[in-house]
Amino acid sequence: MTDPQSPYDPGVTDALNPANLDGHTIEELSAYLDAERTPTNFSIESSPGCQIALTALGRLRELTTHVLEVQAAAEPAPPDSWVRNIMDRIALEARAGRDIPIAHPAPTAHLTMTEGAVRGMVRAAGDSVSEVIVGRCQIDGDVTTPGAPITITVDISVAWGRSIPEASDRAREAIHLQLAKHTELNIDAIHITVQDVRFSRADQAAGDTQP
Repeated sequence: MTDPQSPYDPGVTDALNPANLDGHTIEELSAYLDAERTPTNFSIESSPGCQIALTALGRLRELTTHVLEVQAAAEPAPPDSWVRNIMDRIALEARAGRDIPIAHPAPTAHLTMTEGAVRGMVRAAGDSVSEVIVGRCQIDGDVTTPGAPITITVDISVAWGRSIPEASDRAREAIHLQLAKHTELNIDAIHITVQDVRFSRADQAAGDTQP
């Protein structure tokens, strides 16, 4: 069940709406990365949503490049639909969303962190685990109230032959450590769902030859 206070809706189809990225599109950001962010686009560079999306796109590019180059002999290129789905999620999750308060000793200080920044943090932590790629990140709970219990739900894909329980535990631990270090959220649970297992050509060939 989706938290009614969460801006994420699994049925959302407007992930590429330019409003999510301050008027820019995920294709425009991808092309900007292709050009190594030159010449400087100050509109993109000054947009928090675009910065979150660029960081996630950069990691996605590194991961898919690793699949294509380092494991080229055994690993097939990810299907376009698979990469497209993650790009859509990046665009959707880059939205600022709700403001999350951050405590400060000065009574006049008002510090917040955006929900989009936290989703980017979760994605970065999950992607840091070898053979894991994050597909979706959802934050449920009242993040605007300090101390309120928060649940994180993350979909991942895991390379074939790796222990799924171990990969899930490592992703959960990495996400928990990152959130504990950089936020004051009261994390009640981190749910990891393995939505995909990535097969290599060698794995598929071995399966085809088995009686």
